[in-house]
Amino acid sequence: MRKIVHRHLGKVVAGAAIAVAGTAVMIGITLPGSAGADESGGTSGTGASAQQAAQDGPGGAVRPGVVERAPAEGDKGKGRDPLTDDEMRRAERIAVNRQLFNSSENVEGARGPQRIGVDLAEPETADLDNPNAPRRADITFYDYKDDTLVTKTVDLDTSKVVDTGVQHGVQPPISRDEMTEAAKLLIADPLGAGLKADFKDATGKELTSPDQLMLNSMVYRATPGVRPASLGVCGEHRCVRLFPKVKNGPWIDSRDLVIDLSARKVGKLG
Repeated sequence: MRKIVHRHLGKVVAGAAIAVAGTAVMIGITLPGSAGADESGGTSGTGASAQQAAQDGPGGAVRPGVVERAPAEGDKGKGRDPLTDDEMRRAERIAVNRQLFNSSENVEGARGPQRIGVDLAEPETADLDNPNAPRRADITFYDYKDDTLVTKTVDLDTSKVVDTGVQHGVQPPISRDEMTEAAKLLIADPLGAGLKADFKDATGKELTSPDQLMLNSMVYRATPGVRPASLGVCGEHRCVRLFPKVKNGPWIDSRDLVIDLSARKVGKLG
């Protein structure tokens, strides 16, 4: 557990520098310039050179670049535009009715399902070529009360749920909130002692919160004969392996630790 991953860092940095340099050389070769204009029959002060002079300020000084502001996001998108923030919030409000809220649990054990994601739904076959097709959103939740994946499709034009799907044993990618909760459980568990020791070695500080880490993760599914046997339910339960990184520092290897979010327990792969 207690090994901070430094391997190949120098090679990665060097490789990135070479790639950037190579890109710069390619740009220098392919960008048109005054020589290209002259070779094609142009003369000094015409073609690309004239265009560049028009862009430059007095005395040949390059004018500062102008960054255009992003267009304001409306309340509603059009066609196959990505869902706006307003549409995502509205879709979730429509999908989580009182019955679902009261009967489900999120990753922290509180009432209400755990939101996994909100995406623009695929159009119906009849609407494939219709630019004015109804906009629908697929909202995916995980219910920790009974380990089910719930997907609701909301018609944003009518504000109604048009389809509901419930699946068992299906494990979508871990959400940011779930990663944070998994890190909290690991930090508080005796098996997290190595993670905390490695963090202190790297920073000189105590690890007390997931906010001190950058987190990546992957769903863990048990394989036959897994040890300890308690991890055999992973796949049915929502289990995760974390790949933590010290902010502005090294990665910490915790691949042998599995956090069972459904049981709120940590196990170490044998």
